Amino acid sequence: MNKVSVKAENGSYDILIENGLLSRLSDYMQAYSGRRALVVTDDNVAPLYLDTVLRQLSQVGVGVFYSVIPAGETSKSVETLTSLFPELTRAGVRRGDLIVALGGGVVGDLAGFLASIWLRGVDFIQIPTTLLSQVDSSVGGKTAVDIPEGKNLVGSFYQPKAVFIDTAVLRTLPLREISAGMAEIIKYGCIFDAQLFEYLEKIGSPDALTDNFERIIARSCEIKADYVLRDPYDRGERMELNLGHTLGHAVETVMGFGVLLHGEAVAIGISAAARWSERILSLSAEDAKRIDALLTAFGLDISLPECDKGALLSAMCLDKKAETGGIRFVLLERIGKARVVRLEPEEMLEAAYER
Repeated sequence: MNKVSVKAENGSYDILIENGLLSRLSDYMQAYSGRRALVVTDDNVAPLYLDTVLRQLSQVGVGVFYSVIPAGETSKSVETLTSLFPELTRAGVRRGDLIVALGGGVVGDLAGFLASIWLRGVDFIQIPTTLLSQVDSSVGGKTAVDIPEGKNLVGSFYQPKAVFIDTAVLRTLPLREISAGMAEIIKYGCIFDAQLFEYLEKIGSPDALTDNFERIIARSCEIKADYVLRDPYDRGERMELNLGHTLGHAVETVMGFGVLLHGEAVAIGISAAARWSERILSLSAEDAKRIDALLTAFGLDISLPECDKGALLSAMCLDKKAETGGIRFVLLERIGKARVVRLEPEEMLEAAYER
């Protein structure tokens, strides 16, 4: 088993990473004996893993209830959030009880935000079942829902009590989901760890990932944990984790939530950021090409879709990094070294369409 510890002023916890962990979940849940839990999952994950999780929790005396939401980004909404309030009431979840997120990033973000506001905060556990959620959204305590105007505009910082990652669940993921998760892993190499980037280049394709999942997931979580320790509320260095996200979120919003997976949109944003970095900072043309080549090698389309440019610009300006005088974009000095730079979004959007 790999264990990564997250330590932050707003909450500390462990991330446990192991093949087959779900079947041994009861070994780590003794502290919750006698409490009630609402497990939130979606209709893709429920047939695969819900029974196992309910059985494991029941074995240690947790009173279990569950709610299944429709799979997909459209469920990460205020409407779905409020539909879960009666479920919590039915389950009798009180302070001292918990909410368990069993699923990908949508379920994790939604259930985490729910936990942060129910009774002004109840305990929350993440069991991420997609590669992207295992390496990114389940770690760090950002929770949110989308509104029509943009992604993640309504949310809170709320750390889980634990994150349980079972790499065996990745065997049931379609290749598209694996590729989407790789976008976030490649991001970590770009902003912080050139050795991780080079290691991914050696792996070279999704076909060779199976034997490397635990290592790259653990390293990704270590990098994320380091940023969370230094900047738990995303006011400084942690913004570097948003490489590719300003444009990526705008593309998701304009195209309609669910058309692209989050990681697919981020890949488009990372590629654009590489070109911006070549123009504005010291990123070499060779490194920019390496970034595009690595994204493409793992099945990601890096071309910017034809979208209404005015709508894209409006969505970018609603980004959480927008402020008077521009938007704080994450660029690269080199592979492994990021810098946050305040730039005008109009100029960046025009440059994104140039190849």
